[in-house]
Amino acid sequence: MSFIHIQEVIPRDGFQIERNFVPTDKKINLINELSDCGLSKIEVTSFVSPKAVPNLKDAEEVVTSIKRNPDVTNVALIANVRGAERAIAAHIDEINLVMSASATHNKKNVNRTHEESLAGFNEIMSRVHGTGIKVNGSVATSFGCPFEGEIAENAVQHFIDKYISMGMDSITLADTTGMANPVQVKRLVEKVIDQIGDVPLTLHFHNTRGMGLANVVAAIEAGATRFDSSLGGIGGCPFAPGATGNLCTEDLVHMLHEMGLETKVNLDKLIELSKGLPELLGRNDIPGQIVKAGKVTDLHKT
Repeated sequence: MSFIHIQEVIPRDGFQIERNFVPTDKKINLINELSDCGLSKIEVTSFVSPKAVPNLKDAEEVVTSIKRNPDVTNVALIANVRGAERAIAAHIDEINLVMSASATHNKKNVNRTHEESLAGFNEIMSRVHGTGIKVNGSVATSFGCPFEGEIAENAVQHFIDKYISMGMDSITLADTTGMANPVQVKRLVEKVIDQIGDVPLTLHFHNTRGMGLANVVAAIEAGATRFDSSLGGIGGCPFAPGATGNLCTEDLVHMLHEMGLETKVNLDKLIELSKGLPELLGRNDIPGQIVKAGKVTDLHKT
């Protein structure tokens, strides 16, 4: 099997809903540290309205100030053409476009119908064309919606076809509210890999109901090799009830290494960075487990 790509999202998906604003210089320092950990991608910010997401109001300064590691793809989420223009001006490596498979969640998340979102994506693709910036298309609520319940697999695949026809470079299936189970994940991932062929596929799981790592194993069994995760398990969708908690990066990497899978990620450095999160975020605890329990190889004195 190819090695597993780990893609860090704490600077965007993690920080966006924190109670306290993380100072810009500390964001930049954390991203620089993460860039030296062996990660494949880092979602560094989002070029959206500061009124909508005030915690990411410093997007330009973050993107233009971080140290660029040629082995790491720096990604920014955008919502419209204005966001694309800001991302282009900041020389981001990749933009991430998100639409929910659930019509209800899409309306609550971006206040658009599916048709409006797709039309906006077409406009963004035209604007980005020729810049050298890659485009990833994410299908949120791919495994279930807190408002609509089950999402039909053919609906998810329909939107993927739309993304591919627009010329998007990669695809993400997002379990936005932590509703996926391993059997469901394996089935859908197998279908999507067969559908998109060599187009890179990422899985974005949340651990809302404790099934995140099990879903990773199921996705790997189906052929997936790319996963989003957040240092310390920080973050979640602000427009989905109870959806706090991304998959924890150090917990994920620890599990993969114990399974004998290669990630090229420096787990010890991740753990040290995670230990600093309570002070950085102004909170007493973080969801991650390895920081609390230690690695299985950390033996105790008898």
